[in-house]
Amino acid sequence: MKNILHLKSSIQGATSYSVKLGHAIIEEIQEKYLNSTVEELNLVDIEIPHLKPEVLRTFFIPNDQLTEEEKKSILLSDHLVKQLFAADIIVIGAPLINFTIHSALKAWIDHITRAGITFGYGENGPIGKVTGKKVYVAMSSGGVYSEGPGKANDFVAPYLKAFLGFLGMTDLTVFRAEGLKVPGVKDYAFEKAIKSIKID
Repeated sequence: MKNILHLKSSIQGATSYSVKLGHAIIEEIQEKYLNSTVEELNLVDIEIPHLKPEVLRTFFIPNDQLTEEEKKSILLSDHLVKQLFAADIIVIGAPLINFTIHSALKAWIDHITRAGITFGYGENGPIGKVTGKKVYVAMSSGGVYSEGPGKANDFVAPYLKAFLGFLGMTDLTVFRAEGLKVPGVKDYAFEKAIKSIKID
């Protein structure tokens, strides 16, 4: 039994390929780990605010030194961090938009990046504190970005691997539904993505 956190960052709703791929990944996880629970978080719908200077400042103040107003300002961030730590497996829906992730997913990342909580620094550099997690990325794109000329413009998979790894989530697998708008590829692109799913 696993606790699964499913993050959605598509603006396409139920028709989204990253959402459909995410659900397919979760189905495979649940087949492997019976009675697993799923918590879904639609990052677009909840409209996580972009970081403001006053909120960022509170991230670096010990909790016992925060004012009541400052504590209120980071309630959402505290909740998102708690939710992340409670998950055993994180499935991230990440459509490629203008070569990168949607701003809603970036806002989530900004709010879960907390010095002393989700990462720290040791004598040899940064130390990720969000460990023991398995991350699956359900990535979708109109073009092909895993290989060929488009690969240089993929700032989704490399970024998520690098930054989530910085936080300690180094066990990350990307499944791609790509070429969804490419003639000759789009007709079987999603089926190919579904067949590629393998759960560790």
